Amino acid sequence: MAKPAQGAKYRGSIHDFPGFDPNQDAEALYTAMKGFGSDKEAILDIITSRSNRQRQEVCQSYKSLYGKDLIADLKYELTGKFERLIVGLMRPPAYCDAKEIKDAISGIGTDEKCLIEILASRTNEQMHQLVAAYKDAYERDLEADIIGDTSGHFQKMLVVLLQGTREEDDVVSEDLVQQDVQDLYEAGELKWGTDEAQFIYILGNRSKQHLRLVFDEYLKTTGKPIEASIRGELSGDFEKLMLAVVKCIRSTPEYFAERLFKAMKGLGTRDNTLIRIMVSRSELDMLDIREIFRTKYEKSLYSMIKNDTSGEYKKTLLKLSGGDDDAAGQFFPEAAQLKGTVRPANDFNPDADAKALRKAMKGLGTDEDTIIDIITHRSNVQRQQIRQTFKSHFGRDLMTDLKSEISGDLARLILGLMMPPAHYDAKQLKKAMEGAGTDEKALIEILATRTNAEIRAINEAYKEDYHKSLEDALSSDTSGHFRRILISLATGHREEGGENLDQAREDAQVAAEILEIADTPSGDKTSLETRFMTILCTRSYPHLRRVFQEFIKMTNYDVEHTIKKEMSGDVRDAFVAIVQSVKNKPLFFADKLYKSMKGAGTDEKTLTRIMVSRSEIDLLNIRREFIEKYDKSLHQAIEGDTSGDFLKALLALCGGED
Repeated sequence: MAKPAQGAKYRGSIHDFPGFDPNQDAEALYTAMKGFGSDKEAILDIITSRSNRQRQEVCQSYKSLYGKDLIADLKYELTGKFERLIVGLMRPPAYCDAKEIKDAISGIGTDEKCLIEILASRTNEQMHQLVAAYKDAYERDLEADIIGDTSGHFQKMLVVLLQGTREEDDVVSEDLVQQDVQDLYEAGELKWGTDEAQFIYILGNRSKQHLRLVFDEYLKTTGKPIEASIRGELSGDFEKLMLAVVKCIRSTPEYFAERLFKAMKGLGTRDNTLIRIMVSRSELDMLDIREIFRTKYEKSLYSMIKNDTSGEYKKTLLKLSGGDDDAAGQFFPEAAQLKGTVRPANDFNPDADAKALRKAMKGLGTDEDTIIDIITHRSNVQRQQIRQTFKSHFGRDLMTDLKSEISGDLARLILGLMMPPAHYDAKQLKKAMEGAGTDEKALIEILATRTNAEIRAINEAYKEDYHKSLEDALSSDTSGHFRRILISLATGHREEGGENLDQAREDAQVAAEILEIADTPSGDKTSLETRFMTILCTRSYPHLRRVFQEFIKMTNYDVEHTIKKEMSGDVRDAFVAIVQSVKNKPLFFADKLYKSMKGAGTDEKTLTRIMVSRSEIDLLNIRREFIEKYDKSLHQAIEGDTSGDFLKALLALCGGED
């Protein structure tokens, strides 16, 4: 079994089997394969319950007892994906990697994705073992074979990685970090063409700890994450390899969580990738991969495997996963809670932060990087503590100082983050209603998506800040059915219980009648309109989901599409927003973010409002929905549509690239 570093906790899902007896296991496997057919349950149960070290002992005992090769017998008795998975588990890890690479470069064409995955993710020690295993198994030189099957900069980087000579010193030189940042910048963004050799040398040799600091400084210096420069300067398999290296430097488990998700999403399953990762990571970091998978994709790795595979193949994969993070007692607390991207800073010191912000704004010029770094990495509660401390120390108002030092989109974003959430929402509602014209979209977005508690807090903040009730403001600035909808939402009286099936069917009938697709209308139109508004504005989310299901059963139509077809104007937009929020609130915001950056020009107000208001609530979920629907990450969309310090602050709030 792979041993964790000294002092580190073991994070594999497969452990040494207590009371292990290799002779007994060898006999059980021989019996399972003896005669007509084979006992696949017995085979998978034994092999997935033993560590790799123990499996090698079973192989030796099998040969001693029966004079036969266990792997050869397993290949003969099993077939398909199940056979590939079981045989992969029986090989020592380095020999398993060697076999994968041999298959990737054999025959016509090359499986570049396999080469990238293995060579970008392995440690120095694993790389040395791989080279030796390849030589032993195939009597060939791995470096020579890779050179013979690849070309260009892609080949050069693979060869560098294959040496297994990445620095491993945790002591980092700040001067060297700055030098590497400058060298990478000059090799790419500042150069006509690209000096690929610099990228290869730095990313292929520097320690992980060093490179993480390089990536942080690169963003501060250039306003772009290193991934953006790689995409802009490199191409093809070389670009994919370098991006994989960066991902593994940042977080190897996150890299594999993403690979597993992509292997199973959409039509078809990339079984070779799925098998390779589940085998190779089961005794290294499968628990970390599971945890990240559950947090990032809001479903467990176990449940996705369960829904995407079948038979003994599925049973084996589920055993390797080590448990279901959606089941009671298995769910990672971190995965259940970490839906926002901004969390309270560890070792928070409001005194130090207040002084750093004062220094950043003192004298000629402003240190925007420091302001962004502090404010985007503190929770809202911590920001309020900084405001108090700033006032106590300097007798000055931090918000006023920030307003005088920064401007434009960055100012709106930073000042928004500094306000308590309810006061921020109250201000956004006030701005939507002041001056000529009304920003109906902003009113809908806020009032259709906030919880009862959030709505009540907004009402209090509005009254406190503007000496007028929110209901009065809405009444004087809107009219008709639209006004009635907004005021109903603004009361914060949505039911919070579960579903009621009989009531849901009755509510679905009302919806069908008001949308004019019911066979037998049962009331006057005005009464039906009032009831429909009451249903959408006051019923609980679980109940409304049941209503929508009953509506489909009753009419064969989706309520959202029917509203879009049968209604118009602000009333339609408000009802659609409520329905979308009930169905999937993060997806609602993902759509709003996408539209804010789509086409010519950017709707910075909407972009800012959502990034500020959701950063501590569900921005991780929004990111997941964004990449699922639009096949690009929110990080990439922001990166391609904004610039400068505004871009830096948005990316910091975004919390990472998917």
